[in-house]
Amino acid sequence: MAVPKAGVEPLADLAAFLAPFAGLVRRSESRHALERYATGLLADTADKTAAALGRVVPGTNAQQLQEFLTRTAWDPAAMDRLRMAMMTAGASVGDGVIIIDDTGFAKKGTHSVGVARQYSGTLGRVDNCQVLVTAHYVDRVFDWPITARLYLPESWITDQARCRVAQVPTPRRFQTKGAIALDLIDAAQAAGVPAQTVVSDAGYGDQPLFLDGLEARTLAYLVAVPSTVCFRLAAAVTADPGAQPVPYQGHGRPRKGPMLATRLPSEAASTLLAALPASAWKTVAWRTGTKGALVKQGARVRVYRTGQRGRAHASHGWLIGERPLPGHTGDAKYYYVWGLEERALGDLLELALVRWVVERFYQDAKGALGLDAYEGRRWPGLHRHVALVMLAHSYLTLRQVYESDVLDPAPPPPRPRRSRPSAPSPAPARGFPPAGSAQRRRAPARRAR
Repeated sequence: MAVPKAGVEPLADLAAFLAPFAGLVRRSESRHALERYATGLLADTADKTAAALGRVVPGTNAQQLQEFLTRTAWDPAAMDRLRMAMMTAGASVGDGVIIIDDTGFAKKGTHSVGVARQYSGTLGRVDNCQVLVTAHYVDRVFDWPITARLYLPESWITDQARCRVAQVPTPRRFQTKGAIALDLIDAAQAAGVPAQTVVSDAGYGDQPLFLDGLEARTLAYLVAVPSTVCFRLAAAVTADPGAQPVPYQGHGRPRKGPMLATRLPSEAASTLLAALPASAWKTVAWRTGTKGALVKQGARVRVYRTGQRGRAHASHGWLIGERPLPGHTGDAKYYYVWGLEERALGDLLELALVRWVVERFYQDAKGALGLDAYEGRRWPGLHRHVALVMLAHSYLTLRQVYESDVLDPAPPPPRPRRSRPSAPSPAPARGFPPAGSAQRRRAPARRAR
């Protein structure tokens, strides 16, 4: 939902929403620029660059908006913290999930901060681009962006002169995307975001240090993993809680003695799951899509994950496989789960789908709010633009879900509408924990619980 036309006077509910953020800047001119920039991001105009907004938004100009991004003293991290507190209070029901992902911005040239020839999942190839690591909150009612940070390739970190020109803050050290993600999670926890579970795609599921960091923070997680990632079978290999042990049928011969993880050969995820008997694969339908119930086959086994350089790690969890029904097309998918021991297989497969909520955010934030429209070259301006886009998105979230009067500076306790607003694009059922086994839909051939 966008503001159809930007007027001279600020929207009443937008002004109320922005009021707590006025303290981030000192001057009244800066507060005016904050409101005008946010109004421009929300306006129904295709070009969201500062120059374009300066032309179409009344009461400001390109120079004022550009100075607000690059010269005015304010901290985008402080804006994120204040917004997280606001959204936690007014747009969360607890038991949420943090989705870790990244998105790419195609760029020409070599001077924009962080730009390099690198892989972008958004572009689907190696290209000249910037990559932004993001954290997103979702529960069974709400979802909204938490915070984000630009990934800097090693070629940037080792070029100190280039970093100084781009105003990259010090100390400057290389961080993997997984290390950045842990920082974003720490920021969310410090702000009180009510989430104790993390979900990510295979780009993060293949980073042992990232998983070590989640376990050190006692955060449960479900991460997609490539089929080639290796695991070691745990002592008792079962297809599901309560099932009979399944003999090891992988390649290689275990050493003599107890079937401990350190004594079993490490195998690829695809190999371990392919070795399971047909009886280990369960047909599960976990939600209703646009074409009816989504039905797949799933199986899981107890495994130890391997750490850096193949060393066995002390923690263990579930390795889950997902594949189409016999006779249906589609790719197999693999997940590793830690800290969710009691969850049913169908619930875990539903949790894996929650990750696609962030794809809808990228779609909306780029298509309607100009997330990828920043044309400056420096670190501060880019992160301020991203913080403002997330601010505008959070405003729309509240405006869509609640009656407009909840955006008053001193509203009564907000009450969600009974009917959910239509989403800008299809999204999976949101939230975790799922509705539960008693309400989970299974395949038509089986009697529903």
